Amino acid sequence: MNTKRRKPIEFEEGSGNVFADLGLKDADRLLARAQIGFHVFRILKDEKLKQREIADVLGIAQPDVSHLMNGHFSRFTTDKLLDFLKRLDRKVTIEVSRHHKGEPYQEVRG
Repeated sequence: MNTKRRKPIEFEEGSGNVFADLGLKDADRLLARAQIGFHVFRILKDEKLKQREIADVLGIAQPDVSHLMNGHFSRFTTDKLLDFLKRLDRKVTIEVSRHHKGEPYQEVRG
């Protein structure tokens, strides 16, 4: 039986925004884009579309479909990702409210 005491693992709790934790500029915008991109990805996965079908539906080239399905959402503008949702027959609602300390400036829910 091993009686050695294990050294406690050191960790730092994240803020909820990995881009902010990495110190990246425009972290809220980057997180929102990633979240929108993930919604697009999830819809496409649920629809079980082939890459050629995805390219036709979204109006993009097949290599761009590959980037999208591999999570490279930063290759697309927020506007383009929102256009993908429209092409996938999804409604997007934008709500504007007062910011409270400690919460993100941009938030995506689905």
